[in-house]
Order: sequence, then structure tokens, then C-alpha cells
Amino acid sequence: MFTRRRFVTRGRITVALAAAVVATLAGAVPAAAQGPVSFYETPAETSAAEPGTILRTEPGRIAVSVPTPDGAFPATATKLLYRSTGARDVANAVSGTYLEPSLAWRGDGPRPLVAFAPGTQGQGDQCAPSRQLEQLVTYTPPLDVFTEYEILSIGALLSQGIAVVVTDYDGLGTEGIHTYVNREAGGHAVLDAARAARVLPGTSLTDDSPVGLWGYSQGGGAAASAAELAPTYAPELTLAGTYAGAPPADLEATLRQIDGTFLTGAIGYTVNGLAQAYPEYADTIDAVFSDAGKAMLADVAGQCVAETGLRYGFRSTAEFMQSGEPLDVVLSGLPDVQALLAEQRIGTALPDSPVLIQHGTQDDIVPFGQGRQLAVDWCEQGADVQFSVNPAPPILPGAAVGHVVPLLGGLPEAVAYLNDRFDGVPAPNNCGAF
Repeated sequence: MFTRRRFVTRGRITVALAAAVVATLAGAVPAAAQGPVSFYETPAETSAAEPGTILRTEPGRIAVSVPTPDGAFPATATKLLYRSTGARDVANAVSGTYLEPSLAWRGDGPRPLVAFAPGTQGQGDQCAPSRQLEQLVTYTPPLDVFTEYEILSIGALLSQGIAVVVTDYDGLGTEGIHTYVNREAGGHAVLDAARAARVLPGTSLTDDSPVGLWGYSQGGGAAASAAELAPTYAPELTLAGTYAGAPPADLEATLRQIDGTFLTGAIGYTVNGLAQAYPEYADTIDAVFSDAGKAMLADVAGQCVAETGLRYGFRSTAEFMQSGEPLDVVLSGLPDVQALLAEQRIGTALPDSPVLIQHGTQDDIVPFGQGRQLAVDWCEQGADVQFSVNPAPPILPGAAVGHVVPLLGGLPEAVAYLNDRFDGVPAPNNCGAF
């Protein structure tokens, strides 16, 4: 039987794997040297607390920071454990990091806050951004190497004087298996991170600080989900705008495209996350995955994304199924699982704040077509959507290069978009032009 259990210790690099290896050889920090596990334990009072309530804090740090007489540059870090809501309205505790910038806000009005949804980190607890931000590189032989690549985007925001709160998501660092790409759990974790940051004592945020959402890839899906959940789940948060890059709004389409690429193993994250959030499907998973498939699911549950890619990249899910057919073919005969995946579809509710969606036409991990469809779905409901296309040519298809290049190329537009929203500039809307 495939059993759902907690996996600790092992552990996405989509950007510059080679650079991470070089940095490792220059002196990596062992994964075992990370923060105390006790910080991540769920307190008894979690269920009784309101969403966004801070349950625990402790000082944090950023590995790339520099001490100055006025505090750490680019930011002072505080680790948070806060109450959120998982799938099916289950109360949970989620960890994260609040970053107080050392630079002044460059725009008008009070300092803004961005709730940051990270891209794929992995499924092992050691992959949590609140842990990884504290280390330049972590490495456990032979293949578990990781660096927090999101520091590039986080640093771009901090350089504008924007405060940032980074969620670890449900089950990443905290108890249970990370519910990877779960629409409800991911969106709630992002919104509750913003709630928690706004009540954290000793920050420069005010009651009038505008709030924005940011995410790419897995983070793009979580930010997009948060944007459409906000009017009902967190109506007191008046969102200035959302950046959602390469959002996996349609999981079935994404699972089909990612199969056979460097990130084939991330399908295992998805399956594990579904079993964690919806345990009634565990028997179905057990019935369709072979012994090799069950071993893969158990293995990736404790890994970060680089190790998952190195171990399972460019393999077909057909290797892991009882029938010997790819997962998308198996899913076509499982209407109940298809219905469950349909519940994860983003785009069925209306965001009441403007959104920038970016997507590369040659994205080899998250399909461009379903990202465009998300923009269409929201536009048809009356949302203010700016859909930005990155036409970079295909480079090493399947190696995730076509997924990473638009992230880097779209960074200036994304920062400028949120800066304008915080300054009250009317949002662009090209709904009728794509």
C-alpha cells in the first residue's frame, strides 16, 4: 500500500543548477545545520485562532545580507508561524518569513507589502524558503543541492523599499506533506501571510499600507488563486494588484506537458499533495501506481526540486504506472480524479483587483495555452487583466529553460507593474487585444 507519511530531510532549482554546484564546491552549508524543528511544530491553539493570527515568531536572517549601523541590508528577517486554512477549510499552521527593508519606499504613501508566493521548492521540509533564505547553498550528498533562487525576485522588491512576506505553504516545513499546487491551501497561505505581516509588531507597515501579491510558476498559481479567493476569504485586504507569472491554472494540462521533462518528478509532488489533502483518494493512487511508482512518490516527498530533477528528470510516468501507460492516459479512465483536478482550476472566480499575467510562448513546463485561458476566463468575468507574452525561442526543450527565461526577462515589468499599482496609477488592461 502507498501510505501517506511525513518525510523529513532531503530535498527546485530551476535557475542555474550549475551555479549552485559551483557554489557548493566553494563551501556549502550542510542541510542538517538548519534552524530548530520546534519552531515549525503546530501549537495546540491553532484551530481556535483566526486566519492570519501569528502563532510564533523568532529572529531570522538572509544569507546574502550585509550588517550596517542601521540594520541588515537589504532587510531584517523575522520568521513567522501563522494560522491559515488548508483544503476543505481545515485549520493549519503555516510558516514564513517577513522581510523589513532597510531602504525607504520610493513611491507615494506608506510602505507597501507584497505577499510572495515562491515557485517550486520541493516537498521535503528542508526546502522551506524560511530555512533556505538563511543559507546560501545547502548540500547533502550525493544529489541534494539547493539554493533559494527566489532571492532574485525578493531582492528586486526589497530594492524598491517594498516589504515582503514569503509563505512556506501548507506542509512545507510544518507537519504533514506539502499540498503542492493545491488551489485553496496555496491561496489561503498567501493571503494569511499578508494578514500576519500586517499585525506583526515593530514593522514600518501601517493600516494604510497597500498590499500586492507576487508569484511565478507554482507561486504564480498560488498568487492567482489568492487574487480570486481574496474577495470572499480575506475581504478586509484591499489588494492593489497581483503579478502571476506562468500560473498552472489547469493542473491536468500542466501534468500532461511536464511529463518527460526535467521536472517529471514534480508530478509526484502533486500526487502526494492530493493524497494529503484528500485521503479518500489514497486507495485509487495505490491501485494505479506500480511498486516503482510508489517508491518514487515516497522518495520525492522528502526531496528538494534539484534532487528530484536529477533523479527523475526526463523519465515518463509510464514507468511508474501499473498499466504501463502515461499518467494522462490513466487519468482519462478515472472520472473522480478528473473531477478533483477540475476543482483545482483557477479562473472560476472574479478577482476584484487588477492582475498582470506573464507567460512564455515556449514554456516547456507550464503550458502557455492554459495561462492564456486564465486571462480569457477572468476577462470574460470583467476583471482588469494585463496579459504579457514572452516570445523567447525554444531552448533545450524539456530542460525547463523555456520556463525560467520568461521569469528573468519579465522581472522588470512585474516590479514596475506593482510599483504603479501602489502609486495609484490606473492599471493597464488588454483584455480585448489578445
